[in-house]
Amino acid sequence: MRFLDAREFTADRAWGALDVAEIDGATVRLHWTDRPYVWHVNDGPEVFVVLDGAVDMHFRQDGEERVERLTPGRVCHAEVGDEHVAHPIPQARILVVERKGSA
Repeated sequence: MRFLDAREFTADRAWGALDVAEIDGATVRLHWTDRPYVWHVNDGPEVFVVLDGAVDMHFRQDGEERVERLTPGRVCHAEVGDEHVAHPIPQARILVVERKGSA
């Protein structure tokens, strides 16, 4: 068994990650960041859970950019084709579950 305190994890670079587990081809990773990611479109589903801090999730829906604030405990489920970018406020720790090797 392994126990982690997400609040204590800090990576050496933005979006650095700690591999927590691999389950049936899906990865569970703890990310730390103090900078936005880049706009991207998932090639597989993704579950994004803010554990510490806050994240403004920018996404495009019906051709318009929208923003949803994610605070600890809020869950975002992105489907294949969802265009989005995460902006930490000012830093965040996020648990991400996605297919291994997903881009």
